[in-house]
Amino acid sequence: MNERSYCMKRIFRIAGILLILSLFAPVYASGQAKINTKRVKIADLATRTTKVVTGSGGILDSALRDEVSARWRISPFEFCTVEEYNSLKENSDYYFLLVARSDEKKYSGMLTLTLMKGGKAKAEDPQKRPVDVASLPLCPSEFPSGREVVFLPAMLDILQDYVSKAMHSDGAGYAGFDIYARQVRKTGIKRIFFSKDDLVPDMDESFMQRYFDEDMVVMEESEADKAFQNATYNTLCSYVVAPFDPHNGSWCYKMLIDADTHELMYFRHHRINTRNWAGFLPKDIKSIYSRR
Repeated sequence: MNERSYCMKRIFRIAGILLILSLFAPVYASGQAKINTKRVKIADLATRTTKVVTGSGGILDSALRDEVSARWRISPFEFCTVEEYNSLKENSDYYFLLVARSDEKKYSGMLTLTLMKGGKAKAEDPQKRPVDVASLPLCPSEFPSGREVVFLPAMLDILQDYVSKAMHSDGAGYAGFDIYARQVRKTGIKRIFFSKDDLVPDMDESFMQRYFDEDMVVMEESEADKAFQNATYNTLCSYVVAPFDPHNGSWCYKMLIDADTHELMYFRHHRINTRNWAGFLPKDIKSIYSRR
């Protein structure tokens, strides 16, 4: 083999290698992009301290301290004041659990139970930016009824269950609590206690006779809440969160929660307007009834 032909072979071989590398470059770039997914951003949750923000006073604040102490399990935690939170919230070494008014329109007029990762919004490193891990609607921000204290233990368990799923699945991380919508298929063997205040007013007797089976019971709010507090076996209880004084376009969130296990078995939301008021709508009841 002369020197010329040897050089030509070398050139073709190098060209071939460069071609193969160019074909794999998009795959590599795609792999790099995955670094920014929510699942990866919160992968360190179990090893980081979660600062639980308290100190505002009131029954809900006291209940949050008690319930977190009793049931928080997905990360180490410490309690902190609002002032400490404000000084630490840009530190990506911490997560923060708090009850707060959300800036998101879908939670306007409500308080949410929120878990977030600290960080600076304009940090060059994506891992140093804040992350809204999860926000679960808890109660109206104005004139809450007190039911939020009854359901707070379940809300903490639901939040942790969801976050655990989001840590293992990008799909769950970006779908939010809508992943629980399909749980309604499992309600057939359970009783459902609806607080009558959780139903929209236009459900008449004939509708209830047609779409409520013998294990779907409408009762006073105090009775439904007592059943929930007593962790009644094999029983789901309704819980609705909406602004106290909603306007056209406000959001309403509807849940069915297992009183014993705190599983979220139904989760839907809709925009409030003159035809669809706050509460379980007829279409919610039809959906629940049809899958039992």
